[in-house]
Amino acid sequence: MNDGEQNSADDAVERVLRGAETRAGVTRFGSADAEALMTPTAAFGDGSDTDGEQYDREARAGLRRVAGLSTELEDVTEVEYRQLRLENVVLIGVYSQGSQDEAENSMRELAALAETAGARVLDGVLQRRPNPDPSTYLGRGKVEELRHIVSSLGADTVVADTELAPSQRRALEDAIKVKVIDRTAVILDIFSQHAKSREGKAQVELAQLEYLLPRLRGWGESMSRQAGGQVGGAGAGMGSRGPGETKIELDRRRIHSRMARLRKQIAGMKPAREAKRANRKRNAVPSVAIAGYTNAGKSSILNRITGAGVLVENALFATLDATVRRNTTADGRVYTIADTVGFVRNLPHQLVEAFRSTLEEVGDSDLIVHVVDAAHPDPAGQIATVRDVIGEVGARDIPELIVFNKADLVTAEERLVLRGLAPSAIFASARTGEGIPEVLEAISRMMPDPAVEIDLLVPYDRGDIVSTLHETGRVLSIEYAEAGTRVRALASPELAGQLADFVAADTGA
Repeated sequence: MNDGEQNSADDAVERVLRGAETRAGVTRFGSADAEALMTPTAAFGDGSDTDGEQYDREARAGLRRVAGLSTELEDVTEVEYRQLRLENVVLIGVYSQGSQDEAENSMRELAALAETAGARVLDGVLQRRPNPDPSTYLGRGKVEELRHIVSSLGADTVVADTELAPSQRRALEDAIKVKVIDRTAVILDIFSQHAKSREGKAQVELAQLEYLLPRLRGWGESMSRQAGGQVGGAGAGMGSRGPGETKIELDRRRIHSRMARLRKQIAGMKPAREAKRANRKRNAVPSVAIAGYTNAGKSSILNRITGAGVLVENALFATLDATVRRNTTADGRVYTIADTVGFVRNLPHQLVEAFRSTLEEVGDSDLIVHVVDAAHPDPAGQIATVRDVIGEVGARDIPELIVFNKADLVTAEERLVLRGLAPSAIFASARTGEGIPEVLEAISRMMPDPAVEIDLLVPYDRGDIVSTLHETGRVLSIEYAEAGTRVRALASPELAGQLADFVAADTGA
C-alpha cells in the first residue's frame, strides 16, 4: 500500500471518530428528485421466451434490468456537472422465484433512498436465484457482467439492495473496481444528514460505528504502531521487535472507546426524557404517537392537526427527532401528540437499537395513529413493516388508528382495495384537509377516558382546581352555588385522591 492510500485510510477513520461528516463508508451524494422513482414500472422483459414461470436456465440466472430507474440529468453542461459532483450509482439485487413484484418495489425504494441521499441512479439490475452467492453476492459470472455495465455507464458506486457481508463487499470491490455499499449504508447516510438534535446525532453516530466496525479493511496490517525505547540510532532496540499494535487494531480500539462514550452519553439523556414522560403520566395527560412508513406524511398530518410547524419534505427520513405537541379534543381534554421517526423495510438492526429511545414515544403512548401512504404501490407491505417494528418496541397491545394519507391521489376503485386492507381506516389528505376532522374525532373517541367520577364543591378562590379538571379530566357538568362551584367530572384515580377534600357533602363521600 502506498503513502497516498494509507493517508486516505487514516483520514476516513478520523472522520468517523470525530463524528462530524460520518458516513460509515458512504460518501455524501449530490442531490436529485426521487419522486418519479416511486411510481410503478413495467415488469422485466416481454415474456415472449417463457412459458408461465418455466424460465430456461439462462433466463432464470440472467441479470434483468429494472426499467425507469435512471435519473440521469438532462441539459446539464460539463461545467455544471463538475460543480454538482453527483455520485453515479448502479443498483443490484437478488430475488427468489415468485417474488418479482416485491423485488421491483424494493429496488424502487432503494432508488428513492439513493436519491434522498443525493445520488444519480443510472441503472438497476436484478438476478433471480434461490439465495445470494455467499462469496460475491451475484456469482462470479454475473459479477463480470456487472463490471462491464458499470464500466460502460461510467458509474462510480454500486449499491446492493440487501445488507452485504464484509467479505461480499470486499470481493465485489476487488472485482468491479468501484466502491460497493449496501442498503444499510445508504440509510445510515440519510440519517446522518437529517439528525439535528444532540441525542439524534449521537444515536446516528453509534449506529454508524456499529456498522463500520466489522467492515474495517486491513489497512497496513504489517505496520507496527509500537516502537521501543530507542529514540534514534540504527537499531530500534528492545521492546520494538515484533509487529506490535497494527493500524487496524488501533482503529478498532478507538472505535470501541468512542462507542462506549456514546452509549454513556445517550444513557445520560434518558432521565430527562423519563422525567417529562412521568410528569405527563402523573397529570394523567393521554399521549398519541404518529407512526408509519417513511415519507407517508406523518409530519404533514401533525402540522394539519396542531399547526406544529414541523419540517415537511418530500424525502425519506426527513424526521428523525421526536416532536411532541399539545392538543385538545372537542370536549376539552388535553393530550400530547408525537411525530416519530419513519420505518422502512429491512430497517437496519443497529438503527432500531440506537433509536430505541425515540421509539419509546410509540411504546408508551395510549393510541397509535398509523399513517399509510395511500398512493404507494405496496401499502400492504408498508402496514406489515410498521407493525413489525411496533412489535419490536413492545407496543402491539396499544390501540391503533390507521389513516390512509394522500387520499386525494387515489381513485374510488383504489379506495375500495385499501378499505379491504383496513375496514375501519380513515381516508385523509394533509394537503387538502380531507378527513382531518374525522381523524380528530376518532382520536377523541379512542383515547382512554379518566376512570373515576367525582362530584366536587370547589371554593371560588380555587379556580385552579376547575382549570386542572378541564385540562386533565373530562368535565360532565358545572353549577354555581353560594359556597362555590359544583363540578361533576371524570378524573384519574391519582387526581381524585388529591381532590378528596373537596368532595361535595351530599354525595355521601
